[in-house]
Amino acid sequence: MPGTAPEISAVITCYFEEKTIEKFHAGLSQALEATGRPYEIIFVNDGSTDGTFEKLKAIYDKDPHVSAILDLFKNAGQAAAITAGLAEARGSIVLSMDSDLQLDPADLGALLAEYDKGNDVVSGFRKDRKDSLRRIVPSKIANMIMRKASNTTFRDFGCTFKLYNAKLIRAFDLGPMHVFNPVTVIAKAQRCAEVPVRHYPRPHGKSGWTFTKLWNYQMEHIVGLSERLFQYMALFAALLAALFSLRVAAGYFTPFRVLNTVSTGLVLNVLTIFFLFLFSALCIVGEFSIRSFLALRQIPKYIVRDRITRNS
Repeated sequence: MPGTAPEISAVITCYFEEKTIEKFHAGLSQALEATGRPYEIIFVNDGSTDGTFEKLKAIYDKDPHVSAILDLFKNAGQAAAITAGLAEARGSIVLSMDSDLQLDPADLGALLAEYDKGNDVVSGFRKDRKDSLRRIVPSKIANMIMRKASNTTFRDFGCTFKLYNAKLIRAFDLGPMHVFNPVTVIAKAQRCAEVPVRHYPRPHGKSGWTFTKLWNYQMEHIVGLSERLFQYMALFAALLAALFSLRVAAGYFTPFRVLNTVSTGLVLNVLTIFFLFLFSALCIVGEFSIRSFLALRQIPKYIVRDRITRNS
């Protein structure tokens, strides 16, 4: 019942979903009711300037299970919008999901079955993805980076249909200065599972993810890998130094030679490769320095413009 403390908190982000939000809400409510567990729904309008927030207010008035709706001043991105919603979540299980109708809330039962086996994170993966090739290819590269950053075997980090143990998320002390990152959360969970979910073409509008946003997002994970990355670079340099030393030593004691004649072209190629290698390392250091500087400035990643809630 609406007055009962929720077990499941569904945090739903919306970006220009005026045409889809009502249908999505109906499907989500049906799926949550089918679980037989107390639940709440939290909607976050991520800076949409169409009629999305007005539709959310109408849904809030009709459905007592919708415990809060938030409106952000400006489009802050999916991670920031989820963070704003998490601040309102009271359940022991957090469900995250997009509201663009590309994912089917009816698949919730399959995720919940895996969660009940003792997993702390259960993620959907889009087995038959209905996106264009120009979205799928960058996504595969991004997934490869995120697998390395989280040290897991997850196939589809970009699928927002996920269940989390709320204790795991709350340990990160999230807020406007420190937004939710599923890769970081998953990296701290040992008990994880993936479940295939249905995926549909987007019926209206277009995704808020652009190549630039995806690149900026992935840079955080590349910077997060910097410790291991520099360790690998140091190991690579040490191996090259050892091989060079062996080559020099072999020249004194045996007639065996490796690259006995070194041309200027070979030297130029080697220098170019090592320059690019060093330049890449400096770029990573620079990115880390800039991100550290921005973090010290304490600029909020999102600001809530309007908050309507039953919990206060």
